[in-house]
Amino acid sequence: MTNANTSLARQLQAERAEAREAIYRLAAVVLGYPLAETQQALEEGRLQMALDQAWQTLGGEPWPEFDISESLEQLEVGYMSTFIHGRRGKPRVPLVASAYAGLVDGLTPGAYLLNVQAFYTHFGLTAAVSDEGHKDEPDHLVAMLEFCALLCHLESRALANDRDAAPYRRAQRDFLARYLAPLLQAIRASYAKESHHGLDPNLEHLVEMLPAWANAQLLSLETLVGPSPKPGEERAAPANQSMWD
Repeated sequence: MTNANTSLARQLQAERAEAREAIYRLAAVVLGYPLAETQQALEEGRLQMALDQAWQTLGGEPWPEFDISESLEQLEVGYMSTFIHGRRGKPRVPLVASAYAGLVDGLTPGAYLLNVQAFYTHFGLTAAVSDEGHKDEPDHLVAMLEFCALLCHLESRALANDRDAAPYRRAQRDFLARYLAPLLQAIRASYAKESHHGLDPNLEHLVEMLPAWANAQLLSLETLVGPSPKPGEERAAPANQSMWD
């Protein structure tokens, strides 16, 4: 491959990484607790337009045109009724992975959270405090989406500076395979049973489409850096090399 072709290929890969970053960041905004800014962006169509552009860059269908919540209060009520409130004080559709027994898979919730946190710590992230995010909830969907957005940003920056992007791709692949993709699938399955509480149609569409989209990104990453090791099959890294370096 000529230098020109190599440069074009890296540019296209960087654009795809930026599109993935945009979807992760936008999904984190949309599926986080509703704010007045979120309602305004939905009313003006800015969120839908940004999602549509990134979604189509990665080969997805155009973002459909939905009705939106008539007010911030309506947006909040649908969100709270779906993701916060429920029977016996438990959410109808939890957004934290440790709420799903099938995802914890025999681990204690504490051990599961430590495994998730290990990814964040490797890339220099610390637990949120005060109003910075979901304190002590590293397995919250929003935290996971924001982490994947960071990895995509690091990937695109490496590509733009002619550095090796493989470490960030391997980290994305493994995090998707072990944590984010299973959580998205669990949320969609749970929502299918609790879809009658007034969730905004744009949020509903995201809940329904993200699992398949995440799996498609996982397959794309596996094409670039190989399949994700199954538990217990990880190759030991040299003493001076960390897991995703």
